[in-house]
Amino acid sequence: MNYILLFLLATALSWILTWKIKNIMIHHRIIDKAKTETRKIHIKSTALGGGLAIYLTTAIVLSILYSTQVIGDVIGLRQLIGMVLGGGVIMGGGILDDKYRLKARWQLVFPIIASLIIIVSGIGVNIITNPFGGTVNLAGLVVPVDGFGNIVFFADVLLFIWLMTMMFTTKLLDGLDGLVTGIVLIGAVVLFFLSLQEQWYNPDVAYLAIIFAGACLGFLKWNWFPAKIFLGEGGSLFAGFMLAIIAIMSSGKIAIALLVMGFPMLDMARVIIRRIQKHKPIFEGDNEHLHFKLLHSGLNQKQAVLLFYTISLLFGTTALFLQSHQQIIALLLLGILMLLISLWFSLKEQHT
Repeated sequence: MNYILLFLLATALSWILTWKIKNIMIHHRIIDKAKTETRKIHIKSTALGGGLAIYLTTAIVLSILYSTQVIGDVIGLRQLIGMVLGGGVIMGGGILDDKYRLKARWQLVFPIIASLIIIVSGIGVNIITNPFGGTVNLAGLVVPVDGFGNIVFFADVLLFIWLMTMMFTTKLLDGLDGLVTGIVLIGAVVLFFLSLQEQWYNPDVAYLAIIFAGACLGFLKWNWFPAKIFLGEGGSLFAGFMLAIIAIMSSGKIAIALLVMGFPMLDMARVIIRRIQKHKPIFEGDNEHLHFKLLHSGLNQKQAVLLFYTISLLFGTTALFLQSHQQIIALLLLGILMLLISLWFSLKEQHT
């Protein structure tokens, strides 16, 4: 099936579903009320749960491709069920949180369950590239589980950490209209092109990436400033969940996803350190994130979001042409960039 046609189909379906879901969420009062917290900057109440459109689009189109045998080599029935079920757990828990404002510990339960479902479904990677040469075998300890095959201990621990890290990166990043949606869209497109390269050719993953990218683009039409609907708790987690899975399936090319998401991840690490220093809850929202600081420095929402897009696109696209050790250098440069920006804001705060 033509990739462009599939991308347009996913975009159109997501656009339509977002419109319907927006009306449903407003009807059931699943909304984010304006100015209820100091960090919230939207000026009118906005529907939540928009990530459901991305989830449903991805699940529906991927299921059609599997049923028509377009995919099936890498994404088999077990893997498909794992993604749909894991994503469903995230979205279900997210909508409950959007409606009832669950306590922090419950917000952890659903991502953990979803990550375990992915592990049991057989998605993962046993060998990763060593940036200094050769490969690293993660299949050193295999634990048989009746009815579910084998659990590869080291590989699955890494997968669990990777999934949780990506999910909470996108969750904590979700502070400006279109920010998370656009960045994961860029990540999916980069991984799509990676999956078409001769040495990494993987049509199943290419289909998954382009479907997810189309689903994000269809939603972005409604989520762009001024947003008519937000991702919601489930959507912000599902965005990172899917990008993490696509990266793992792309021959374990975690470094490329890190270069796309590296700037937000480093910002998340910086904010968590600041919260620990101030004895504040790690996952409590505040105005410490870089995107809020950019607004306070004079940028508007569109400019701040486009700056993040540019950095993610620049490093992500560059990564397609770099060797493993060169990608490590690019990650170090990204870290230095974040350090310099953080230092600039710290000095600015001291002088005001």
